[in-house]
Amino acid sequence: MFIQTEATPNPDTIKFLPGQPVAGNQGPFDFPDAASARISLLARALFQVEGVDRVFLGSDFVSINKAQDKDWRYVKPMVLAAIMDHYMSGLPVVEEGAASQSDDIEYEGETAEIVNEIKELIETRVRPAVAQDGGDITFQRFDPETGIVHLSMRGACAGCPSSTMTLKQGIENMLRTYVPEVTAVEAAL
Repeated sequence: MFIQTEATPNPDTIKFLPGQPVAGNQGPFDFPDAASARISLLARALFQVEGVDRVFLGSDFVSINKAQDKDWRYVKPMVLAAIMDHYMSGLPVVEEGAASQSDDIEYEGETAEIVNEIKELIETRVRPAVAQDGGDITFQRFDPETGIVHLSMRGACAGCPSSTMTLKQGIENMLRTYVPEVTAVEAAL
């Protein structure tokens, strides 16, 4: 098994590509700490590596955020070994029946149409580009009174120095161009 790695815009995050499905259609899954990784044997194994701060499982990749005070020269080989060991075991990446969390708010009328348009733009134009950098971005909510769209950045994007610029200059400009009701984009807390 050969696992490729790719740098991301976040210097504390590396994208690992095992050449096999990771979260597949079940995910993506974001584990901000070891306690949240109970549904994934792979994520639990990765949190056993000293210096691993966050694990993100994309459809065909794993993004690892390391602690700022740790060096990739020491963390990366251990992460590669943990991923290799997991795939060689033949065990599933996530438990059967696990699904990515989504708390969809129900919108009605014209607001529902606006939200559908926003979601479509995020799915077709934003998420594929963000996934290339080892992250994910998801729609959280839209406030029709203020025109503010709240998005959640996960994986390599969480805590990335350029994530604010990506949200404001990239995604906000695009959404405001295609959906005039949008006045701003903010990171969901």
